[in-house]
Amino acid sequence: MIPKEPVMLLSYVNLKLRDYYRSFEEMCDDLDISLAETEEKLNGIGYFYDRQSNQFVGK
Repeated sequence: MIPKEPVMLLSYVNLKLRDYYRSFEEMCDDLDISLAETEEKLNGIGYFYDRQSNQFVGK
């Protein structure tokens, strides 16, 4: 179960991306979570997916 609270979700997603997955798309597919919904929540707190670093980063 992934965290619902956006800041906890950010930490969870970035940990998974750093340690287990080569891309955000791969992670969402493997964990069966909505890419769009997850990205929307993280964008809502000012974090955006950066393909080059494979992390959500603040602007």
